Amino acid sequence: MCSKSGVREGRLSGLNPTCLNRFIVVNMPKHPSYCVSSFDHLPYDPLDEGRANLPGVAPLGGQNWLIFGPDFEAQMAVRDRLIADQRDDVIAVTEGYLEPAQELLAQVLKHLGEGYRVLPDMVVRPDGGQIALTWDDPLAALGRLVQEDFCILEKCGDEHVLIAAVLCFPASWRLSEKIGRPLVGIHAPVAEYDDGIARRVQRLFDGVRSDRPIWRANALIYRDPALFQPNKKEDISCDIGRENTFLRTERQVIKRLATTDAVVFSIRTTIAANPLALPDKITG
Repeated sequence: MCSKSGVREGRLSGLNPTCLNRFIVVNMPKHPSYCVSSFDHLPYDPLDEGRANLPGVAPLGGQNWLIFGPDFEAQMAVRDRLIADQRDDVIAVTEGYLEPAQELLAQVLKHLGEGYRVLPDMVVRPDGGQIALTWDDPLAALGRLVQEDFCILEKCGDEHVLIAAVLCFPASWRLSEKIGRPLVGIHAPVAEYDDGIARRVQRLFDGVRSDRPIWRANALIYRDPALFQPNKKEDISCDIGRENTFLRTERQVIKRLATTDAVVFSIRTTIAANPLALPDKITG
């Protein structure tokens, strides 16, 4: 059945029906910016029931912060194009963002994987892409260096507020509508994000340490594998089928920046084809 927002929700067998990570099958307009991969390179199971409940976080521990996968070249081509041609759609900043963004860029440079060459004024990616180290425009550099998207939040009063982001792969939300808003406003109108969850998430952001990042993952079912999907929920059709669907999963890491005390929320998106091929894996 369709919800009031026009979204039909299906759940994997055995999952708690109250969990956030319901598998939402949506019908999106076609878009050329997509990259279908596999989950072989992920350090987690995107269908793990244990990650389903909000906030569903765990210590990152010895896992790598940044994930470099077989979809690197294809995803980076999409990121390059979006930042060059649709910058206002994927990068947003507020006053005072520059110092935390520069600290984030410095941190990412320390965590680059094999195949990168870091030079004094540029970085050469494994695919040969040359990225200028523009310290006066750090988000553009960040967006073209790795596959993760980055949101930077600072504590303002009682809540953390989104002060800057490079978001090339949004999952049904628009950066322009969330920039400058606190956590509660960012998550509106997610029904499961009630006052209790909001308080728990705020405590996580308050307590996360620079040397002890935490992570979580989600999973969504889309009909369209496009990576850039800013469509609002009210634009989503509930006229769906179960064939030709794609599983979109986000590995989200929450990490504090030691010098500026800002909190980084990184998002690594992976899309796989036909993840629910077995009909007994989904219930309507």
